[in-house]
Amino acid sequence: MKPILNIAAYLFVSLDGLAELRAKMLDHCNALELKGTILLTGEGINMFLAGKEKEMRSFLEWLRADTRFKIIEVKESWSDEQPFKKMLIKLKNEIIRMNHPAIRPEEGRANFITPKKLQEWLDRGTDDLGRPVVMVDTRNAFEVDYGTFENALHFNIEKFTQFPEAIKAKKEELAGKTLVSFCTGGIRCEKSGLYMREIGMQHSYQLEGGILKYFEEVGSAHYQGSCFVFDEREALEPTLDSIPIEHSIRKKLKTG
Repeated sequence: MKPILNIAAYLFVSLDGLAELRAKMLDHCNALELKGTILLTGEGINMFLAGKEKEMRSFLEWLRADTRFKIIEVKESWSDEQPFKKMLIKLKNEIIRMNHPAIRPEEGRANFITPKKLQEWLDRGTDDLGRPVVMVDTRNAFEVDYGTFENALHFNIEKFTQFPEAIKAKKEELAGKTLVSFCTGGIRCEKSGLYMREIGMQHSYQLEGGILKYFEEVGSAHYQGSCFVFDEREALEPTLDSIPIEHSIRKKLKTG
């Protein structure tokens, strides 16, 4: 087992007293020598953290003792080295900015599909009712360059706020098909899934837990390449191992 436990987690839940919460959380993370980034907003929490297993489990136990975070779920992976350089906790307006304040995942989630069920659909090419399945990549263009699902629809966007108009423009073309939106860990799809339903894309789902959960439960089936992650590991293979440095897109960009 590699020595560093990496976690990714989010939860849409109403939060107040953010400055006080930030101070307590930062003190606790520093005491446990954890590093990474936590975003705190009025609509919830999003975090990418890494540290030794005992200390990370202790932090999660402490976090879940707060009833607001009791149900938070994490996606885990392991690394040989600490992938973050410092511990940061930032206060933001949104966990993931979309500029559609009426979209509130805390009040009700979009329909979701588990990784195992998605694999069944992709093996067959249709959903359980025989409709063609289209994978919808909600990530930014540079993330898609690392890897995505086979034949996935993506929009070459530079930021998530561009997604609503991009998918809306495809509404007629996608009519009659089952849509499964996905992202790295599932957080963007909490909003994209609700938005797609709002504009009348009724046969739409979000991939539960995102690409990382799919890697954990399914592996590489129907996926090509790796998945960009927001730390020094750069990207993860479907085995949840870091990509070899010789395959690094950043290395290629630096060397030309």
